[in-house]
Amino acid sequence: SKFLNDKWMIKNGFLNDVQEHKPWWWDIKVQKLNLSAPLILLPEVSCQKAIEILQEKGYDQAPVVAESGLILGMVTLSNTLTSVMAGNAQFSDPVTKVIYDQFSKIGLEDNLGKLSRILENDHFAIVVHEQMQFNGNGSSFMKQMVFGVVTAMDLLTFVSRNDKK
Repeated sequence: SKFLNDKWMIKNGFLNDVQEHKPWWWDIKVQKLNLSAPLILLPEVSCQKAIEILQEKGYDQAPVVAESGLILGMVTLSNTLTSVMAGNAQFSDPVTKVIYDQFSKIGLEDNLGKLSRILENDHFAIVVHEQMQFNGNGSSFMKQMVFGVVTAMDLLTFVSRNDKK
């Protein structure tokens, strides 16, 4: 099933994408998109507060990230409103009740071709940057920092503004 699906294998890093006729932008790094820093919500933010913040700041979605830095998922304005109106969530519930916990991550060093493949199935991808952190005892671990959220519109805007044709 999934393991016989080349798109799934490419998206999850098990296969390299060998597209024969790549567009000019295919191998450009994700970092060239010049994404703005995302608005991040902590898991205890209420649905009501999330709606207010997203509307006030003009965002459609925001990553929900625990204090530890663990990315829990994405909250979207439409899903939050729909869930509350349908009675599946209350305004006072934490956003963790309405988050999408199935999401794709992509690194700054990944190429736009990989991003394009992800956006064929997903509405957005969370752009992450890994950094090594050290504890006081000298032990280290890798931590993912949310660098941005990218949508198909971001990719389309980049391609149309920089079209080489």
